[in-house]
Amino acid sequence: QELHTIYTKAVANQWSAAKDIPWSQLPKLPVEVESAVCQIMTFLTENEIAALYVPARFLARIHPHYREVTSVLAMQVVDEARHAEVFTRRAEAGGLGLGTTAVSGQLSLQTLIEEPDFSTAFFLLSVMGEGTFLTLLKFLEDHAPDPVTAAMTSLAHRDEGRHVAFGTEHLRYLLAAEPERRASLAAAVERRSQVLASISGLSPFVHDALVVYSGGGITPAEIRHGASCVAQLHRDMDRSRRERLQALGFTTEDAETLSAYHTK
Repeated sequence: QELHTIYTKAVANQWSAAKDIPWSQLPKLPVEVESAVCQIMTFLTENEIAALYVPARFLARIHPHYREVTSVLAMQVVDEARHAEVFTRRAEAGGLGLGTTAVSGQLSLQTLIEEPDFSTAFFLLSVMGEGTFLTLLKFLEDHAPDPVTAAMTSLAHRDEGRHVAFGTEHLRYLLAAEPERRASLAAAVERRSQVLASISGLSPFVHDALVVYSGGGITPAEIRHGASCVAQLHRDMDRSRRERLQALGFTTEDAETLSAYHTK
């Protein structure tokens, strides 16, 4: 029933990057703000492509009997492709194009793509990753410097909510039948954290872009305001991760530990 509901919503809520975004309303932003937008769009695009690869990799391994699962995952692939398209288009629309790709970000996404187990992959992707992405997209919508960026992050947020719902429902079903799997899921998060031990958080390119984006510029007052907003963003991300983990039956202590392990 949950799968049917998720799929029905996915079909009903499809949108077009060309027709449903008010591209004609894109203003000329200060170069520092536009540069920050482009760097964030680069980061979003990288993450969306990784989120596309994960379900696409498992589709051919699912028996046709479970057609509702394959239908939901196929729609998820479509969603992520559209997100990558619209974020790339936003970076190019302002005239500056895509920003810098950090090696740290590429390594983080590689560990996600290479996870061989379906349930573990979707725990890392949907519960930990896209769940955190929901908080980020809401942040970007709230602080958007233009109506185009606000519209696309709002629509992407709606899509990602369905993806998180699928992953959460799958994990809830799995853990109800096999509660011992919580230990292996926790171990996967810790293992991934150890592989990424050299990464202390967001790349400085993305962090600085978020500060300028939310602060609205690069004056000292704007930077102070932006830094405060980004610090709150990290706290909100941590809280939402812990809440989702506890909803899946992880203890408060385990939820805090796993949230801290998650790459920022």
